[in-house]
Amino acid sequence: MDTKILLENGTNELEVLEFILDGNSYGINVAKVKEIITYQPVTPVPNAHPSIEGIFMPRETMITAIDLKNCLQRGECSASGLFIITNFNKLDIAFHVDNVVGIHRVSWRDIIKPDATVSTTEEGISTGIIKYDNKLIIILDFEKIVSDINPETGLKITDIDELGERERSDVPILIAEDSVLLNKLIVDSLKKAGYQNLIHTKNGQEAYDVIQDCKKDGTLKDHVQCIITDIEMPLMDGHRLTKLVKEDPETADIPIIIFSSLVNDEMKRKGEALGANVQLSKPEIGNLVRIIDELTRK
Repeated sequence: MDTKILLENGTNELEVLEFILDGNSYGINVAKVKEIITYQPVTPVPNAHPSIEGIFMPRETMITAIDLKNCLQRGECSASGLFIITNFNKLDIAFHVDNVVGIHRVSWRDIIKPDATVSTTEEGISTGIIKYDNKLIIILDFEKIVSDINPETGLKITDIDELGERERSDVPILIAEDSVLLNKLIVDSLKKAGYQNLIHTKNGQEAYDVIQDCKKDGTLKDHVQCIITDIEMPLMDGHRLTKLVKEDPETADIPIIIFSSLVNDEMKRKGEALGANVQLSKPEIGNLVRIIDELTRK
């Protein structure tokens, strides 16, 4: 299946690939998907996590296969179905699913946060829900699924320790990150690195509202001298936030760091076209601090 549907930059839209597991509809951002292939036998890995089916090598690239049914506590996938091969956080991973339905283009504003809508099991690994064609599609948090299997793929707070002793900084930084866990980890990491003047928001819309309020109050420089944003967020994504900030003469000179698991070559081109100053893949928390140092040095 061709997953390369092109989107204009900064439109606050995404494409969701709908797939089926155990008769239920789930979704993944097409930006994470490299290709979809028919299931093929894998080589089991001794002492691996129960959700890891094994490894295989299409076109000489080693890929780990994950049983998504097992992750969702819905049994195990049979030796059939499809592999959705993904790339995020600089990892190539295949997710085993029953079937693929198709691709839907939606606005981030139409994605419902899953707080009290889905079961406890899925709530922890769901980033949002789409109502499409009279059915609900649960968008799964694939980063969390992978980091639950292997915590080494997540943010490495120990990277901050390697930076050594650091002076405190009052440079005001605005953060837009919808994951509660990652939001806290980023804030904790920056505080540990000496950055104390932080405003953290849950999505691009909240961050943009902060910017607009500061503009009205005449306090923009006091509260926002650097912006760190994820890409995938409800209401307003990071690309839309970047576009709005860089098109406004009052805010265009504020450095923006896109900090996302989706930073690949294609996404970098989009971010550059929108005016992002720096784009980093999410595990690189040590590099994030170094980049902030460079961008905010007076």
